[in-house]
Amino acid sequence: MIDLFAILSLPLLLFACTITLVGGFVKGAVGFAMPLIMVSGMGILIDPQTVVAGVIIPIVVTNAMQVARAGLGPAWAGFKEHWRYVSIVCVMILVSAQFLRSIPADTMFLVLGVPVVGLCIIQLIGWHPLIPQRYRRVFEWGAGAVSGALGGLAGTWGPPTVLYLLALDTPRARQMAVQGVIYGLGSVMLLLGHLRSGVLNAQTWPLSALLVVPAIIGMWLGFKLGDRFDQERFRRVTLWVLVLAGANLIRRGLMG
Repeated sequence: MIDLFAILSLPLLLFACTITLVGGFVKGAVGFAMPLIMVSGMGILIDPQTVVAGVIIPIVVTNAMQVARAGLGPAWAGFKEHWRYVSIVCVMILVSAQFLRSIPADTMFLVLGVPVVGLCIIQLIGWHPLIPQRYRRVFEWGAGAVSGALGGLAGTWGPPTVLYLLALDTPRARQMAVQGVIYGLGSVMLLLGHLRSGVLNAQTWPLSALLVVPAIIGMWLGFKLGDRFDQERFRRVTLWVLVLAGANLIRRGLMG
């Protein structure tokens, strides 16, 4: 507890747990957005590097739960089909994570906020590119590099992955399997990358470990209650809330 309180006061610790609980619930209910919610929500009051550190272990644990729930067979099939994209995402997460500690705090608010707002608006308007088959290999490498770079710096590569799969016109059932393996392997790379970068260290890992508890509770509640409401409406409301939270991060980055 001493280490935890050295990083965050009790009110901020409770705030972080509440945001993580909400993120876990949304992930359990609709299968996405936990890192976005944690980054944009916690970033309102907590410094960016601590936010990214706090996100890491909950992402690893909840993605493992999601893969196990979907089954390892579909995940392996998804990996074989999209191994280029998965590989470059993992490499770029490891590489970009090493630059996080050298980025000024104001810039980090922009790094966190701009992707949240941009990616959420793209999903809200329903836009996605269509990539001809002959350009698929180039697109896989390029999209994977962008997603991985964003993942290492901001802890979220889910929305770019969704856009990538939509651009390839991937069937929905296969999308879920591919997302599972990308999120699972990517989260392990995020853990390894930030162990090396020093963002996840002796001071910050207890916070990240503690946030696993509300993440699991929220995800369990999402699994249980997710079918009781209109998932599409819930998804859109979640995205609008993220847009507002992301806009506040951008404001902090621009105004200090």
